[in-house]
Amino acid sequence: MTLVVIGPVTNDLVVIGEQEFQKVGGATYYQSFVFEKFYKDYLAIVNCSDSDLVNDFPNSDKVKVVLKDDTHYFVNRYPFEDNLDIREQSSNFADIPILRSDLENILPDEIDGFVLNPLNRYDFPAETIEFLKSFDVPIFLSIQGFLRLPGIQINENYTIKLDNFGELSGILSGVTAIFLDEAEANIIDGCFDVDEMVITNGSHGSRIVSEGEIKIEAVKCENVVDTTGCGDTYMAAYISKRLTDISIEKSGRFASKIASEKLKNHGHY
Repeated sequence: MTLVVIGPVTNDLVVIGEQEFQKVGGATYYQSFVFEKFYKDYLAIVNCSDSDLVNDFPNSDKVKVVLKDDTHYFVNRYPFEDNLDIREQSSNFADIPILRSDLENILPDEIDGFVLNPLNRYDFPAETIEFLKSFDVPIFLSIQGFLRLPGIQINENYTIKLDNFGELSGILSGVTAIFLDEAEANIIDGCFDVDEMVITNGSHGSRIVSEGEIKIEAVKCENVVDTTGCGDTYMAAYISKRLTDISIEKSGRFASKIASEKLKNHGHY
């Protein structure tokens, strides 16, 4: 049985104060490092135009590339070195959807679950998600991409603004768990047919809404180096424990610990 993690790999520029560095990114990229350690039976499927980007993954043998005619590009700018909770983002908003036909011949025969990581509204058409629901396995979905819209154009990129998505209710119906941050939680309207809603809030911790609400304290990190990918790391750590029948609270506490470890490093966990 295999956990299938799907979403774009990105070419990113991270700017922290006066420092800047280019790196590989994307939720699926960050999560692969966590699954490589805590849930080894996984397969990452990424969409991009540059297959060399997978060389930065922890195990390129566990990555399959859906070649497209573009690659997601993000600028993650942290203007205040002493407060890395504040981030300014821009993106090229690549239109490179993952289609059912892209997946049909590369999915494994036996699947534990799906982890879906859209970075904008183009990545996962509703038809693709309905196809994945037909496997009748747990689906864990980060909703951030569905809320992103292009804002002001800056050179070849656009600032990112967040807004509700009318099709979101249908997309999320029947999904096992959704992952979002507090800003995104303030935008979505109403309750969804999901078992768990995991809401992160940077250094203020997280909360998990299921039958009730469980608050998870952030694990303190004395030397925060880079917060990019921290939420993706949390998501993967949480899923790795929930799939092994660990409780919601214990999974959240474990995820908080692993996310704190990621904060100490440039790049991945």
